[in-house]
Amino acid sequence: MNVKFEKLDSKKVKLEVTVEAAKLDEAIRKSYKKNVKDLNVQGFRKGKAPLALVKQFYGVEVLFDDASDFLLNETYPQAIVEAGIKPVDYPKIDITQFEEGKDFLYTAEIEVYPEFELPEYKGIEVEKPVYVVTDHIIDHELEDLVQKNGRIESKSEGSAIEMGDIAVIDFTGKVDGAEFEGGKGENFELEIGAKMFIADFEDQLIGLKVGEEKLVKVKFPENYASEEVKGKDAEFEVKVIDVKAKEYPAIDDEFASEVSEFETLEELKASIREGLEKDAEEKSKSELNNNLIKALADKAEIDIPLSMIETNIDRLIKDFEGRISQQGITKEMYLQMTGQDENSIREMFRDNATKVVRNDLIIEAIIEKEGIKATDEEVEAKADEITTMYGDQKGDLREMLLKSNRKDLEMEVTTMKLFDLLLESAKVTEKEIVEEHHHDHEDNEEHEENDHEEHDHEEHDHEEHDHEEHDHEEHSHEEHSHEEEK
Repeated sequence: MNVKFEKLDSKKVKLEVTVEAAKLDEAIRKSYKKNVKDLNVQGFRKGKAPLALVKQFYGVEVLFDDASDFLLNETYPQAIVEAGIKPVDYPKIDITQFEEGKDFLYTAEIEVYPEFELPEYKGIEVEKPVYVVTDHIIDHELEDLVQKNGRIESKSEGSAIEMGDIAVIDFTGKVDGAEFEGGKGENFELEIGAKMFIADFEDQLIGLKVGEEKLVKVKFPENYASEEVKGKDAEFEVKVIDVKAKEYPAIDDEFASEVSEFETLEELKASIREGLEKDAEEKSKSELNNNLIKALADKAEIDIPLSMIETNIDRLIKDFEGRISQQGITKEMYLQMTGQDENSIREMFRDNATKVVRNDLIIEAIIEKEGIKATDEEVEAKADEITTMYGDQKGDLREMLLKSNRKDLEMEVTTMKLFDLLLESAKVTEKEIVEEHHHDHEDNEEHEENDHEEHDHEEHDHEEHDHEEHDHEEHSHEEHSHEEEK
């Protein structure tokens, strides 16, 4: 086999591969053995016709598809090793000569990891946010606990609906005198002021009592997802079934003992402070690491292959679908509610995906240049750290991570070593930040939308690393985009 290499640009190469005629003949024989059972030749039982008669009766071309599969799957992985390249996507294959008795010729255009010049990464000037945990934040956390432990009770007989109450209602909506899909509900619990319903629907229920009815008039917005009702006036026949309100406990020692392992409010506050300070420290460290990479990314000129960005968009969308599914929302429902389509949701993640890929390329380039490695002990320690919270399942999960996700664990370890290296010489200035309240990042919608914007390298996925090399040996011929000239 002979391989000629041509660099098309910083992110694409072209290989011209010549495979000896003997290899082509061997591939044709393999294709014959695979397909002869399906070929009928007069005078022979099915599957028993010799190769020469199959070629005479059908033409050798009937064996070409599988023969080319065999040749490409065998020679392409060898060709990229010989050329010393690192593909990031499937190649575009063009078979330029496929004729029995002659060499098999093909070209492969391949997107590869882009070449770029690393900016100076020693002595980076970077800011470290230091989050201050105040008494106000602790009070806010206590208020959250109170809210979570509130009891919903029916209000006393004759009580009217007020802002913040939960109205249990039956309703039937009509547009142009006709009921419409999704416009009817029974025993529906509606929190007044939560803006779950359109326009001022909720406001019009204030003052009603159990058993009372009202005709609520609203107008659907022009951008409403449903074509049937958007922009139209609607009337809802509403009947109040119950009026409920939340009752909240007092914040005292008794409350502390009921909602925690502590006997006093002061002990509970101390525990909350300790947890918040730990969160603040981790958040500060994460943002410092992100700022380090951002400082480098802003200076680096990288022509990123489109396929790398698209692959990352796929991952971000998968993550996003997982998050909204926890709220009982499918991607299709989300698209309908927001009036978006598949293309617009991909564009929503494009900038973030591009930043993630750029950051990863810089990180991997420095790791390679510095020769940073992860020892077995470090990888096992990382697996222990990840599985600590899983109790009895820890052992099984640990083994699974070490067996199936070892490359991801190694990447996490080497990435953390890289940040330690950068910080040894970095010029760090600290900036105190006092937030009005603590943000739970699992509940923060803005954080979810920008989950991977600067790529938190402390929490890699354990399903698949974005830039893991493709196993090209298992690609079938059908997966290659090629045009045959026979």
